Amino acid sequence: MTTTDALAGAACALPGAPAAPAPTPTAAGTPARTWQGPSAPERLAILRAAKSIAIVGASDNPARASYFVATYLLSSSPYDVYFVNPRAKSILGRPVYKSLADLPVVPDLVDVFRKHDDLPGVAQEAVDAGAKTLWLQLGSWHEEAAAIAEAAGLDVVMDRCVKIEHARFHGGLHLAGFDTGVISSRRGPG
Repeated sequence: MTTTDALAGAACALPGAPAAPAPTPTAAGTPARTWQGPSAPERLAILRAAKSIAIVGASDNPARASYFVATYLLSSSPYDVYFVNPRAKSILGRPVYKSLADLPVVPDLVDVFRKHDDLPGVAQEAVDAGAKTLWLQLGSWHEEAAAIAEAAGLDVVMDRCVKIEHARFHGGLHLAGFDTGVISSRRGPG
């Protein structure tokens, strides 16, 4: 992970989530990470194939990572974005759905901002909804959830931010994690 990825990742990390540990060796008492995720070209292919993204655990709080990611996806990506949160009514002026089953479309990609213990259930909801990809945000790693999704034929990405990956592949990743809109090799004043 580059410094740019690390800084941008802070905006996508789940609140209170520890930094993702290295695959091996593991900390005492922490299960080993055995699952292998898709390569960068495979992640690019997933993002290119997706037309719709459902953000599960979307928040209307601008301080939350899901809000930051939603803002980016709505303003800087071609995706149809849907929000899933059983307690919210509207986020960024758009309707919010109580569950994936309530969406008016089958989402191509389910981007998850939920706590660790909820991830297997969300994986099953993604399977039941007919999604093509289960995407767990930075700091989220759950091999059981990955197994549920993969057994049903879904692609799985864990511990990565959709916003960072999209921006990385489309030239919009700035040191602060957002697109400045400036195309230049020159340094700014100062």
